[in-house]
Amino acid sequence: MAEKKKVWFIINPISGTAGKEHIVQLIPDYMNPKRFDYSIKYTKRKGHAAEYTRRAIKQGVDVVVAVGGDGTVNEVARSLVHTETALGIIPCGSGNGLARHLFIPMNPEGALQVLADCNVKSLDYGTINDTPFFCTCGVGFDAFVSSKFAESGRRGLLSYIENTLKEGLKYKPDTYEIEIDGETQTYKAFLIACANASQYGNNVFIAPAASMSDGLMDVTIMEPFNVLEAPAIAIQLFNKTINQNSRIKTFKCSHLKIHRSEPGVIHYDGDPKHEGTDIEVSLIPHGVKMVVNDNEQLLLPPLLRAFSDLYNGWNDELNNIRQDLQDRQRKISIINKELLRKLRPRK
Repeated sequence: MAEKKKVWFIINPISGTAGKEHIVQLIPDYMNPKRFDYSIKYTKRKGHAAEYTRRAIKQGVDVVVAVGGDGTVNEVARSLVHTETALGIIPCGSGNGLARHLFIPMNPEGALQVLADCNVKSLDYGTINDTPFFCTCGVGFDAFVSSKFAESGRRGLLSYIENTLKEGLKYKPDTYEIEIDGETQTYKAFLIACANASQYGNNVFIAPAASMSDGLMDVTIMEPFNVLEAPAIAIQLFNKTINQNSRIKTFKCSHLKIHRSEPGVIHYDGDPKHEGTDIEVSLIPHGVKMVVNDNEQLLLPPLLRAFSDLYNGWNDELNNIRQDLQDRQRKISIINKELLRKLRPRK
């Protein structure tokens, strides 16, 4: 009998967009006691999730599940790099960029089923000035908005859009020197995003082709644009075609240096931080284990998934009937041939 997997659920009761007690009530339905030995931990202060995660690693826990907002997920993930313990996610945040990239369902039932399937992969992560990130990091407008968003104290997509629209009219692009493999180029840019995963969150795709398993980050440089071009850029961020815009330059690399004229804000997975004029971004291949979803059916809403399961059941039954009829037809054909052979007059 296979050894049980040890799973810790780390729950931040006040983070994210909704309460967590309904998730706690669902956990026993998915954590089969024959396969899993699970424990539930509640955080009480900033940094508590990281403390629990470090303790879990020492105790040989197989999967630490972050149940909370994007901040909780990132806090746990940063504590898991270069360990044998995997990150699981039950997304409860306003953006959920990492969960969305990993195809983790946004409903807790689907996310718990992914955990029950327990498909673990070693994936890439990045660092910006030695701070780990998992989705995106960067400088320019997205970092500026992250700072304003944090200052506002309000969470959610509407608050983010409000800050983006309000600050976007005032923001002035900067000039950056980017060095890759000893070669330096100068860009005037609205933003520079270094992406390990495809999106910021909320299905805003800054790097549609990004992969967390190719050992490379996708760098997106957005040149300055006028107000008439803004709606098209916004639409392309949502429909995964931003890399087709003439104001966008993209390339892949594993390491780069950015120099700017003045210190300012950067962001790592949406968290703002003030840094100096020199910024170094690196991609570390296969440095963190995560539970991922390979079952596309789980991405469907529960009711639609039920209809899909019913349809697939009917389809399987029809295929069985069709196969049975084909087998019968083959047998009848063999019998007919045998009868014709026996009835054929002998010479």
